[in-house]
Amino acid sequence: MTASAAVQLASVRLVTDDIPRLVRFYKVLTGATPQYLTEDFVELVTPSATVAVSGSARVAFITPNTPRGGANNSAIIEFLVDDANAVYERLATDFGDDLDVVQHPTMMPWGNLSALVRDPDGSLVNLYTPVTPEAWQLQRNRTPKPPHAGM
Repeated sequence: MTASAAVQLASVRLVTDDIPRLVRFYKVLTGATPQYLTEDFVELVTPSATVAVSGSARVAFITPNTPRGGANNSAIIEFLVDDANAVYERLATDFGDDLDVVQHPTMMPWGNLSALVRDPDGSLVNLYTPVTPEAWQLQRNRTPKPPHAGM
């Protein structure tokens, strides 16, 4: 077994002080049904990985730098979507003025249509769709694989 086959990203866990608000955002975004494993630990399972949400108390045993909700300013959570415009519009419709838009859908130099928003705790979220043949080729070499053939 090669090292790349032995290690797989299983989930991203977000720590928050407002579980219902953050779960609602990721439910609208992914369409996944929240699975409450406990009252303070929720998983939203997508085809390629799981978005987990937990309360701050769930990770209080990690010391001295306990993760805390709303403290992320160094990562971007990226979602490959069939239609970045449509997902962006769904979020904009559902959350209205409460949606923190960083970048409206924009064509990136490498060929992805990308929209950037912040989740309710401030984590940066990228919604992207490969558009050009080059972008589709890049995605074919990544996980998750494109849901359809693309260009």
